Amino acid sequence: MSSLTETDHGAVSREGGGPPARAVPRWRRSLRPYLLIVPALLLTGGILYPFGLGLYYTVFDFAASKPQPDFVGLDNYRRIFTQSSFWDSAWVTVLYAVGAAAVETVLGVAVALLLHRSTLIGRVLEKILILPLMIAPVIAAIMWKLMLQPSVGVINYLLEPFGLGGVQWTDTPTGALLSSIAVDVWVYTPFVAILALAGLRSLPASPFEAAAVDGANWWFTFRKLTLPMLWPYVLVAVIFRFMDSLKVFDIIYALTEGGPGDSTVVLQIRAYLEAIRFQRYSFGISYMIVLWAVVYLVTMVLVRYLGKIQNRAAEVPQK
Repeated sequence: MSSLTETDHGAVSREGGGPPARAVPRWRRSLRPYLLIVPALLLTGGILYPFGLGLYYTVFDFAASKPQPDFVGLDNYRRIFTQSSFWDSAWVTVLYAVGAAAVETVLGVAVALLLHRSTLIGRVLEKILILPLMIAPVIAAIMWKLMLQPSVGVINYLLEPFGLGGVQWTDTPTGALLSSIAVDVWVYTPFVAILALAGLRSLPASPFEAAAVDGANWWFTFRKLTLPMLWPYVLVAVIFRFMDSLKVFDIIYALTEGGPGDSTVVLQIRAYLEAIRFQRYSFGISYMIVLWAVVYLVTMVLVRYLGKIQNRAAEVPQK
């Protein structure tokens, strides 16, 4: 095989009689790293510019009824934290996020454990599992809204032989919240299951073989081996789902529009109502900034906990 050698004039020639290849100029080599980060810089600018513009709007009182806004400083944030509607929406948001993430985690891990068995049914169900993820959450919510109709919905029709027909699924505050969580679970449980299944298939086999030789039962093996080693993968799914559930909008708005009353008005919907429906633009953007801060802080706490779990699983001593 021929090799490349550099000549005195900076060109590259091939040993063995090949034609000389032109050397890359030094200024191009030094410029290449900066060119590679240009897309990242453009993306960062595209994110930071509207975010900074939103922060700028929050210190004014932009509204449809006030074409000449005044500088108000942090008054929009003060109004948010002194309103009972904010705390009601925050409570509904926490209930929704915790309920959806908890149910999806339990069901996702359970489904992953069932699919981990290499059977024909498991392989078929594994392909079907991703179908809910292929449906847009808004479309899924509209589908479930039709199915949950008390008079013509298919859910009550199927439950009627058991004496459970006629349930007002989304017409009561509790029913509307539980129905919204159920739709979220239906859409995103496959996401948790896929991550957990990938984690199960990456676990080493030797600890389980040793446990089987020692006669350990299924529950002991799951509690002492499977779950501790699988927990970092599960926690990744929990972080994604809890973060997304805190800023949910599409499912709840398509299913209940925040009703009945304000029973399912989460922070994202509250921000939409203030900015779009009531046309108090600065006040609505202030809601979004507060929601961003909450999601950021919660995510940072969970990511730090994930790092500790990963270090513990890898048996890396904490500094």
